[in-house]
Formats: sequence, C-alpha cells, structure tokens
Amino acid sequence: MFTVSESEAETIRRAFHERGEWSAVVELRRLFPVFANNPEALRCVRAIAGWQPLPDPAAAPPKVTPLRRRKPAEPQP
Repeated sequence: MFTVSESEAETIRRAFHERGEWSAVVELRRLFPVFANNPEALRCVRAIAGWQPLPDPAAAPPKVTPLRRRKPAEPQP
C-alpha cells in the first residue's frame, strides 16, 4: 500500500495521456522505487490514470434522504 499525492498523480496522468502507459510506468517507478515488477506498476498506473477529481463540497449541498416511519409491528398470535 502506498499514498499518492495529487502532484504525483498529475505527473503520472500527464505521462499516461501524453506518452502512453509505459512512460507512466517509468514515472511511477521513478516516484515509487518500491515497485519491482512492471505488471503491478502498470495496474497501479491504469488505476491512477482513471481517477477523477472529487467534486467541490461547497458547490453542491449534501443529499439528505427524509426519514420514514416504520410500519407498526403486527401482533403476535
């Protein structure tokens, strides 16, 4: 497990979109030397390249679901 900062993710995404998957793998392995094999690094690159930025929490109010009353319990025979 590892943590990727937004600037590191942007570097990897830029390499992915401009030069391809394997260039992004090189960037990932440069930033995180812990990756010993390319298939695992490629899997992580594909995941990072697919990330979307989170929406601004101030822009949209949280969705609130109204509470519903429970049905009354049926009497036991």
